[in-house]
Amino acid sequence: MPALALTPASPAPATHGRPPDPLVPGGRVDALTGLRFLAALAVFAHHFTGLGGPDSGVARVPAFFPYTTMGVHGVGFFFVLSGFLLAWGYRPGTSARLFYWRRAGRIWPAHLAAGLLALVLLFWWGGRATDTFSVLASLLLVQTWFPGVTPTLPGNSVAWTLSVELFFYALFPLLVRGALALRTRTLLAVSGASLAVMAAVNLWLLTHLSGAATEWVMRHPLARLPEFGLGLVAALALRRGARPAARAWPVAVALAAYTVAYTRRGEWAGEGTVLLEATVRPVVALLAVGLVVACVVRATGDGARGGGWLASPVLVRLGLWSYAFYLLHQTLNHAITDRWGHQPAGGVAFFTMIGTAVVATALAGALYHGLEEPARRWWAARPPRWVTGRGDLGRGRALFLPHRSGGRS
Repeated sequence: MPALALTPASPAPATHGRPPDPLVPGGRVDALTGLRFLAALAVFAHHFTGLGGPDSGVARVPAFFPYTTMGVHGVGFFFVLSGFLLAWGYRPGTSARLFYWRRAGRIWPAHLAAGLLALVLLFWWGGRATDTFSVLASLLLVQTWFPGVTPTLPGNSVAWTLSVELFFYALFPLLVRGALALRTRTLLAVSGASLAVMAAVNLWLLTHLSGAATEWVMRHPLARLPEFGLGLVAALALRRGARPAARAWPVAVALAAYTVAYTRRGEWAGEGTVLLEATVRPVVALLAVGLVVACVVRATGDGARGGGWLASPVLVRLGLWSYAFYLLHQTLNHAITDRWGHQPAGGVAFFTMIGTAVVATALAGALYHGLEEPARRWWAARPPRWVTGRGDLGRGRALFLPHRSGGRS
């Protein structure tokens, strides 16, 4: 797929003490599309090798486990990327109603299809316990606000992240307009302080609450807001002309080293294990924003070099399918386990994991081309009068016609 032309963000003009506003909406960055598929794949690998529980010894792939357990934090990358992309493509003057309309058409069709599939396969045929309130909470994407849903992640279990995203979307028009009134250095300070608070809250939770309560709070939309805010601040900084000397490979090496250290923390950290657990989300958020910024600088800075292998047509295509892949993969994992049982650890599990990933990718492509993208286009072309205001249907269509920004947002 050919990349769209990108307009480099121009340095903001002098504003006599007033914070500079971003003047040019950000263009698509194909490398971010490819990157989001790798993040979805990391989440899949974590879920596949964790189906048997932490001590079961099943579905373990020796060459990858325990490093695949780091994949659970791929959702943090998505939260950072979401904040970045929404701010990167934000057009000052766009009404909140238009923004909300676009978001609804982006997430709901595929979510409802995948949610109904999970309910049929796992709860109706699979016999898992649930209740009407939990099912409705999952379909309406409010499940993360209630600690008593059944099971802990009801319906399509991975949709809890969409519940968090829905909260971010609700706040975004207010957050971005407030952020535009602040200097970049102030925004960076606020974002850094929020990550520090996030780590402090996580440490308190791990040392004072039970496991179930801790997990619920750590998934709560308010608890994940600093990750979204970090991405938003980074996008505004770049749109205001910041071009840090960022390269992706040092960040990738740092992420790999941190993954090894974190996943083997029990072997060396001792009493510091709890501290590592409390800080992993902020650390991953910082590494994630480093990768995102490096990709954008490479694609949009002076002497832009494109997106490299992350922007290859195949990886971009997979990136476009990544939302559907994310929604479907855990249901497929559970359905296979229900039908054929847990895979024993070893080489067989590796080939089963590869086969499951291929099937999930094929299903994701079908969902994307068969429902997600057609429904998004249909929805985007038909904003009602109360959304566009004064019947300005042409303006609504101009804002919502095909515009892939390179991320699951």
